[in-house]
Amino acid sequence: MSSTSSKNTIVVTGGCGYVGSHTVLSLLQSGYKVIVLDNLSNAPTPEALVRVQRILGRKNVTIPFYNIDITDREGLYEIFSKHTHEISAVIHCAGLKAVGESGRRPLDYYQVNIGGTVNLLQIMEEFDIRRLVFSSSATVYGEPVKVPIPETSATHEAMSPYGRTKSFLEHVVQDLCVASEVKHADYLKAQLAKGEEATKDFRWNAILLRYFNPVGAHPSGLMGEDPQGVPNNLMPFLAQVAVGQRDKLVLFGNDYPTKDGTCIRDYLHVLDCADGHVSALTKIERNEAAGTYECKAYNLGGGTGFSVLDMIKAFSKAVGRDLPYEIADRRAGDVPILEADCTLANTELSWKAEKTLDQMCEDLWRWQSQNPKGYNNV
Repeated sequence: MSSTSSKNTIVVTGGCGYVGSHTVLSLLQSGYKVIVLDNLSNAPTPEALVRVQRILGRKNVTIPFYNIDITDREGLYEIFSKHTHEISAVIHCAGLKAVGESGRRPLDYYQVNIGGTVNLLQIMEEFDIRRLVFSSSATVYGEPVKVPIPETSATHEAMSPYGRTKSFLEHVVQDLCVASEVKHADYLKAQLAKGEEATKDFRWNAILLRYFNPVGAHPSGLMGEDPQGVPNNLMPFLAQVAVGQRDKLVLFGNDYPTKDGTCIRDYLHVLDCADGHVSALTKIERNEAAGTYECKAYNLGGGTGFSVLDMIKAFSKAVGRDLPYEIADRRAGDVPILEADCTLANTELSWKAEKTLDQMCEDLWRWQSQNPKGYNNV
């Protein structure tokens, strides 16, 4: 199905969040329509969608938005029932997402991430919507044996409840795709036995996107990351230090076996990450046009690792002054180096991270300096 068909509306769960809202923008810029589902747990308001409209110059066009939790099965049913003739696919970004918090609230993470996603998949199956882009995470790799990390690396060693939910959900989607092939084969056999034409297709097409560390913001300064409470990730925390909301950054460990003793991570601009979701959707459409049905994982990353000190230096350059930090002991669960091998995404999704580290930092600073309190500025 092409993006110009009459049924080209994409449901984006978690579409008011950081990656989700930028993905909504990328979808609309690519000619799709969207419906956004979000319970606003990771975003204070649907203000990000208003900013999307401002960027597109469509202030008078409303983006359909439903304030709903994916654990609400009845609510999901009502929404899909209302829009069943419009929806062609789902990009699933919703879920609890803090590694540290997941260790303190594992049952919540399993209930929301796993239980909610199963609800969503059941509803999709019920309404014959079987195209899925799932926002997974590089956390599924745990402590990898090989770096840069290819998709063939083991994913059963995730080191947090959050990572385990992502790893388990990948298996859920994979099992669903395999079962759908069997169901479709049985259906074809039954139709043939009755001498009737096959009019349905029960097969799923799914792509699992294991993205690494999205950072940055829209270059307009209108959209960016707006963490609730104390940021769990390096760059949003550093950005809050830069605007005076935090006194200093605490750097966990400087004795790792890396070039400067600090952990190395693979960062990609959030716009590149968002475009990766659209590229995955396009790949699913190409698959179906060719009669191919599969479930496949792809890494999204910049392909180059930067240390914590590299990131502090680069962001300090964007801000125009040195930012304060102190060294603390290592944090449990941190591994020395995580870098992505994105060859598969480059070749099969026709996707590549284009933006530089300087652009990530400059865009992040533009967003944070113009919106020191995030979307609560409004």
